[in-house]
Amino acid sequence: YKRAVPLNIDWVTEGVLIRLGHLERKKGNHKQALNFYKQVLSLNRSSSSRAELLYHMAIVYQQINKQDSAIFFASESHTVALKFGFLSSIINSSVLLAELYESNDLLRANQYNKMAIIYKDSIIKLGNVMTIEGFIDFDSQERQFEIESATKEYQNKTRQYALLAGLCTFLLIAFILYRNNKQKHNANQVLKATLDNLKSTQAQLIQSEKMASLGELTAGIAHEIQNPLNFVNNFSEVSNELIAEIKVERSKDKGERDEQLESEILNDIEMNLEKINHHGKRASAIVKGMLEHSRISTGQKEPTDINALCDEYLRLAYQSLKAKNKDFNATMETHFDANLPKIEIIPQDIGRVLLNLINNAFYAVNERSKKVESDYVPTVSVTTELTANSQLLIAIKDNGSGIPDAIKDKIFQPFFTTKPTGQGTGLGLSLAYDIVKAHGGEIKVTTKENKYTEFIIQIPIQ
Repeated sequence: YKRAVPLNIDWVTEGVLIRLGHLERKKGNHKQALNFYKQVLSLNRSSSSRAELLYHMAIVYQQINKQDSAIFFASESHTVALKFGFLSSIINSSVLLAELYESNDLLRANQYNKMAIIYKDSIIKLGNVMTIEGFIDFDSQERQFEIESATKEYQNKTRQYALLAGLCTFLLIAFILYRNNKQKHNANQVLKATLDNLKSTQAQLIQSEKMASLGELTAGIAHEIQNPLNFVNNFSEVSNELIAEIKVERSKDKGERDEQLESEILNDIEMNLEKINHHGKRASAIVKGMLEHSRISTGQKEPTDINALCDEYLRLAYQSLKAKNKDFNATMETHFDANLPKIEIIPQDIGRVLLNLINNAFYAVNERSKKVESDYVPTVSVTTELTANSQLLIAIKDNGSGIPDAIKDKIFQPFFTTKPTGQGTGLGLSLAYDIVKAHGGEIKVTTKENKYTEFIIQIPIQ
């Protein structure tokens, strides 16, 4: 006679409570479902069960639209799963977190979606022939197998009807899990399609933002280069007139010619040619400098004169707005650190950041100037500084209308803009934020309504 091995009651209790929780959740009794799940959580069972249980609790909070709680429990499930290498729970929690972050943090949604895909691929590479949905169900089947094994040992002291009841329960749960996994698979397909569409739209908007920046830069260059070209044209015309005069003078008889006048005319022509040469070189320098700053970024850092970079983009942004609105005027102030060394940066990328922030500053003071305040003087200032802790600081400040507190935390989010439709993509500040972060720095904003707005860029000097 072989003595029966006692059943581990905790496993049975856990299995029953989890299934009751699933049934209540399916019926829409979310509060009761959470009560059952929390009871199981208090039993402090295996890490695998805990990861799966936290995931189910996150699903309930998602269904009752408690986004923060859903994210918290999904993240807890994800942390436990990563720690102990439970692949099914990693995939489940990654997919759920991608869904939860989809509406307010596209970057994180992409990250978790990629993580789910990576772990699914790793399963395929291991040669697992089951589908991803079947693998996700593996932990539940394994735990069910343990319950069934314990039940068989307990059958020595139970009646035959216990096996039948257990079998019915198993079939019911298997059906529910199968349907859940099928719904989850369909949801994953929808999420993947949605994320693909979002990526495509984001790429188009980023290209639109870059083209808008190029337009601003082109307008500034055109207006900036017009001044030296005007000088070249004017002095050329005057020189032609002087040459005509000297020809007339030389056509006279030798006794009637005024040699002193001829000398004066030749001196004037010489001075004009020097001025033409000077302004021609100035125009050439402007074109050369702008081509350097507007060329496609190589991604390579190089020593850059930050003061010169800031000064050029300040003037270009001003001239660009001036070209669009001839009535616009603003005071430009610069406070450059004279001892600032050349800094290792990607000049094309930082130039794009500066152009965007300075354009926004001029836009802000221009909008406020439309209110016709008697004592208002539109002012934009740019400051550079090398801080004591070896940080490059660039501050761009305007005395526009400021940013309301209600939206201040949203300004760096992709696609968020306060400009009228057609005047902004909402990606300028988002791109600026990413570029500064890629340089290992940070960008902050301080503002006061109807007073000022100041963007401060800090980049560590290596």
